[in-house]
This record gives sequence, structure tokens and C-alpha cells, in this order.
Amino acid sequence: MTTLPSDRTGERLARFDGVERALHWVNAALFFVVLFTAGALYVGPLSTIVGRRALVKEVHVIVGLLLPVPFILARIGPWSRGLRRDIRALNRWDGDDRRWFRSLGRDRGVRLGKFNPGQKLNAAFVAGAVPVMLATGSIMKWFGPFSDSWRTGATFVHDWIAIGLFAVIVGHIAIALSDPDALRGMVRGWVPASWARRHRPKWFEEISIGE
Repeated sequence: MTTLPSDRTGERLARFDGVERALHWVNAALFFVVLFTAGALYVGPLSTIVGRRALVKEVHVIVGLLLPVPFILARIGPWSRGLRRDIRALNRWDGDDRRWFRSLGRDRGVRLGKFNPGQKLNAAFVAGAVPVMLATGSIMKWFGPFSDSWRTGATFVHDWIAIGLFAVIVGHIAIALSDPDALRGMVRGWVPASWARRHRPKWFEEISIGE
């Protein structure tokens, strides 16, 4: 029988370090501002309530350009060990992940690692969406060098990815709120060991063996 890692206190198992939690919540704040300002620009009733369209547009552009900055800062420093480890985990897919998808998460025999396949897919979508949104948004903002077809295409892609991001983020929040133990991992950095054994047994055993 495996022993519990020593980086927990009592029944607490460390899940995310301070850098990862700071990155998550700064990104959350930036995405909230971007989506709110987008709504204020495109949703009539909200636009009427907020007003000051020119200012809202500038805030939207500036915050949108800032989106990759927290990740870059968290990734390039000596403090990025935990983040780099989790990026590798998010990019690693195995047979259990495929079984999870085929069963829509209902297969009780699936043994997951630190992240479930839904989280991996969410991370991949957001990581791919951000540079596309930056490129298309830049074409929309600084449209001078571009033809009408480029500007039209950029607007179409930008708007639909924004809708996709809104849906994904709302779903992410709903799922997080439905699992207080998992949410605690991103708020306080730890989860109950019992939660790890039950929901992330492969991750739990990897840490135990590493110990």
C-alpha cells in the first residue's frame, strides 16, 4: 500500500503552488474584463447601461493585449517549476483519458492523473484561442494595412471564438463550483487526500512513489 506524500499536512495534499494560483486568478480577472467589455460593445441592453463606448473599446483592446503577459512571466522565471510540470501533464493523453471521453466520464474504472480530459481539452482550447484572438483583434483595431476580406474574416473568427470562450468559461466556473474540494486546490493550493485517492488516483500514486 502506498504511503501519503510528505508535502501535505494531515489529510491535505498539495496541488497547485502560489505561482500557478496567481496565474489562474490574474487570468480569470483579465478574461472577465475582456468578456464584460465585449458584452458592453455588442449586447445592446448592456451597452446602453454601461455607455462610454470609446473608453470600453480601449479597455477591451488593452486588456486583450495583456492576456499572454501573466503566462509569459510565470513561465520564464525560476519559479516556473510547478507550472512546467503541469503543462506537461496537460499535454499528456493516455488510454484512461480516451476511456473517460468514450464513457462521458461515467466509466468508474478510469484512473485519472492530475487533470481530467475535460480540463486538458479546456486548456488546449484556451491556449489556442488566445493567440488567434490577439491576431484577429489586432486586424480589427489596426485595420489600415488589411483588405476588407481580411477584416471581415477577422471579425467573424474573433466573434465566434469569443462566444466559444464565454461558453467554456461559464462551464468551467459551474463545474468548479460543483466540486468544492477541487476548487479549494486553486484557492488555497491543497485538496483533501481522500479526494485525490477517489478522483485522481494515478496522480496520487505518482506523488506517493516520487516521495
